[in-house]
Amino acid sequence: MSKPVRAGGASLVLFGAGRMGGALLTAWLREGSASYPIIQDPNPGEWLSALAAKGEVQLNVTKPEPADLLVLAVKPQFMADVLPLAAPWVGENTLVLSIAAGSTMAQLSAGLGRHQRIIRVMPNTPALVGRGMSVLCAGAGASAGDISRTSALFAAVGKTAIVNEESLMDAVTALSGSGPAYVFLLAEAMAAAGAGQGLPEDVALELAMATVAGAGEMMWQGEGAPSELRENVTSPGGTTAAALDVLMATPGMKDLLAKAIAKATVRGKELGD
Repeated sequence: MSKPVRAGGASLVLFGAGRMGGALLTAWLREGSASYPIIQDPNPGEWLSALAAKGEVQLNVTKPEPADLLVLAVKPQFMADVLPLAAPWVGENTLVLSIAAGSTMAQLSAGLGRHQRIIRVMPNTPALVGRGMSVLCAGAGASAGDISRTSALFAAVGKTAIVNEESLMDAVTALSGSGPAYVFLLAEAMAAAGAGQGLPEDVALELAMATVAGAGEMMWQGEGAPSELRENVTSPGGTTAAALDVLMATPGMKDLLAKAIAKATVRGKELGD
């Protein structure tokens, strides 16, 4: 039988160590939340092989045994193939965490032998730099202690929040999970607009990226609500007000984002179906 794995005194098995799974693993190893975890990944990178060689992780163990904590960090289109492989790692007391968009708890439970102790988590890519937002939704079989434990694990890569209705997870994915792409597009559009006003492209891009990152950090540090921060920057009759007259017109940026997030929410439901 394989050697027990310890994560805060409990066994941890991680399926999938791509960008997000890898970011979580790195944070958990750094903080001591995971010790000698099992990583199941068909295409491990060199960094995983190096960790295995140093004895920090076990890689692709072939003799499953019930784990205390099973983390499914695979893309939703691969979940149907992964669940039969993950099922042998699930025992009566296993807490299952899934970060796959669209994969419902009913689908996860069915693929894991009707297991009920499940929490869905939707992190986003800023977790890669410790500025992530992870939203939790617990199944009926998960306890308050399971929720607290999961929140602590994901706090290693940023902030956490909880929603009580699984139907809201599609909106969470549309807003928070997909949201970084909207911000990157904003920076891209700002840079292009600056270049259109005569700035060198490299200077315009640097200004846009620094502005978006700095504004985001102000919100992260709790300097105020977005509306308050916007008002603080806007002098009556000034340049910012002139630009906001365009962006806040009807239809404007708010209308466009509402339409985009609604469409992403629908797509999330389609993935679940």
